[in-house]
Amino acid sequence: MKLYQVVVKDVIRRKRRVLYATIGVIIGTATVVGILTVASAGQARIYNQLEKYGPNLAVIPAINNLDMKLGDVRLGMLAVGDNYISEEKLPLIRQIADGEIRKAMKIEDEGNIATIAPNLYINTKIGDTSVMVVGIDPQEEIKIKTWWKVHEGKYLEQKDQALVGAIAAEILKLNIGDVIPLDGTNVTVAGILEETGSNDDYQVFVPIDTLQKASGREGLVSSVDIRALCNACPVETIADGINKDIPGVRAVAVKQIAATEMGMMEKMSKFMLTLAGITLAVGLFGVVNTMMTSVNERIKDIGIMRAVGASRSQIVKAFIYEAIIIGIIGGILGYIVGTLLAYIAGPLVFEGTTIALVPQYFALALVLAIAVAVIATVYPAFRATQIKVADSFRSL
Repeated sequence: MKLYQVVVKDVIRRKRRVLYATIGVIIGTATVVGILTVASAGQARIYNQLEKYGPNLAVIPAINNLDMKLGDVRLGMLAVGDNYISEEKLPLIRQIADGEIRKAMKIEDEGNIATIAPNLYINTKIGDTSVMVVGIDPQEEIKIKTWWKVHEGKYLEQKDQALVGAIAAEILKLNIGDVIPLDGTNVTVAGILEETGSNDDYQVFVPIDTLQKASGREGLVSSVDIRALCNACPVETIADGINKDIPGVRAVAVKQIAATEMGMMEKMSKFMLTLAGITLAVGLFGVVNTMMTSVNERIKDIGIMRAVGASRSQIVKAFIYEAIIIGIIGGILGYIVGTLLAYIAGPLVFEGTTIALVPQYFALALVLAIAVAVIATVYPAFRATQIKVADSFRSL
């Protein structure tokens, strides 16, 4: 009879003791799988929420303030530089942003990666009320301001349409279909936004081409918002590249957004890894304890094996084979239990989160379970090889 057959028969004979060892592995593996599954779903939810913060890079005209003096008399501040950015610089801004992201993320796709939304701000009067009119690229702006919801009407579809902030519509008494005159150009209110709690509530939004023509600022924008939609986009490197290679502009990384994204995920990852490590350690010690008890109970069997010619390496192999069986059973059941645990606990940890099955964690569960079982068996197996035949017979 081969050694592995002896081990299998012994495992079947000692079902209760093997079950105890397997439970320790199942608990450890299930906890790790559950934590990773919940963390994966939580990360996806957090990134979806963080996208609502808007741009993580802002490009504005490079204007310097000079302190004007005459002798010791201070005459005030003088702004030096252009107040607008030429649209000719937009392709170069995209080239730098997408290039840095491709380099950092090792992306070979030549398509657009970053969202780049130019804005033109014009202060004008509608009726007797002064209001800020903002020219936007409708398709790009909605990608950045994902929290925008149209309360009445519809989103911008044509160049002669306007989208009005909630408070601006109330103050100006504007309704869907009303016409707004803009320096000789008329636009029709197509939609009214839900209140956002930001400056958007007080502004009127029109397609940027329309506002450029109405204000005589063709080819000019006031600022450019950039949203690098990836987990680890190098926003500060992009800002440095724009500042270095494009004269007349100043790129500022919105560090609060970048720091929030990376800091939250880093803290979550560390917490999850620590918790998983503690759980695995507890499971490992549980298996060690069970296997040590098994060695004490099997002194007679080990002595008989030694008496009939079994070598110390064969004794060790017998324990390792048993550990692998425990690991396989523990890994399979641990993956199932951990996934079920994630489905139960996930929505409680991250409210509204949808938990998705992660098949990749099955292989991880097997490897972890087998590794824990084998590592936990090393010391008991070594103790088993130290048992002398005479000691085993004295235990009869």
